[in-house]
Amino acid sequence: MEIKKKIVVPTGEIYTAIGEKGMLEFLTVGDYGKNANIKADFLGITRDLNGVPNGEPMPLTEKWVITISTQYGCSMGCKFCDVPKVGIGRNATFNDLKGEVLTAIKQHPEVKHTKRLNIHYARMGEPTWNANVLLHAISVKKDIEPFIGDSLVHPVISTMLPKRNKKLVEFLHKWCYIKNELYKGDAGLQFSINTTNDEERNYLFSGSSLSLGEISEIGKSLPMPVGRKYALNFALADDTHIDGKRLRELFNPDKFMCKITPLHRTNSCDENDLHTSGGYELFTPYKAVEEDLKDNGFDVIVFVPSYDEDNGLITCGNAILSGKVPTSSYQETIY
Repeated sequence: MEIKKKIVVPTGEIYTAIGEKGMLEFLTVGDYGKNANIKADFLGITRDLNGVPNGEPMPLTEKWVITISTQYGCSMGCKFCDVPKVGIGRNATFNDLKGEVLTAIKQHPEVKHTKRLNIHYARMGEPTWNANVLLHAISVKKDIEPFIGDSLVHPVISTMLPKRNKKLVEFLHKWCYIKNELYKGDAGLQFSINTTNDEERNYLFSGSSLSLGEISEIGKSLPMPVGRKYALNFALADDTHIDGKRLRELFNPDKFMCKITPLHRTNSCDENDLHTSGGYELFTPYKAVEEDLKDNGFDVIVFVPSYDEDNGLITCGNAILSGKVPTSSYQETIY
């Protein structure tokens, strides 16, 4: 895969490259580690997160995150995401997915092994539209073995649960088989929920996502997870509603956990006046929601990125192919 642009930001690198149908975008980043940027009482990490200071990521030999695009652009139209500005969603090919991961790995020949490689199918596109994601997750361990040996691989998909996808349930059941059986639990499945109010969800996802009742029925049909529970993601916008009692009525806390984050500061969020006020400096925006979800039986992770991570555009909802550039320090190389 031919790289066209490389942008080095404080916590990693963003690449654009020529795929089989056009331009793709992917990134490779280090992680601060769970003790730096998450609160999770069920894991014994109980202190409040009053902002996450900029810092040095762990070495890639400790944890490596590669985030790839599953589509060229996206057609979901989520109000908080810049990827639709790139264009309509066209599926990346199997060779595209393979090329993104291998190209990212080849940029770091000094890394011969890592304790954990997370592969997130989450840069551009809605992954459940693309069956190549399933094939790639099955084969990726063999692809990367010549470069990083028997490193632990942990693939993750996050889905907006598109209501027009007639093969959505089939995809999710196949992914659960990959997670639970092929990876013995070392894989992730995340549902983007954001609010327990259907009218608010309809606005945030531009009418493209299933209703909560429909998502609940899908959740009931999934097998019990091996390893970490399936995640319900909440990017917490001001004035949206998250009702723990209603969520428990819809989703089994024995099967699902919750993850709370701030909305990342994309151009689309600015244009649509969507923000998490104080969410990068104080724990206050998350406290009541976290307590309500815990009181209703859910394991809860609160994740807050640093300014370097968000300003460096490595966070979800960003895309330099949309025309945005980092507001952190960065170095750009054009090939």
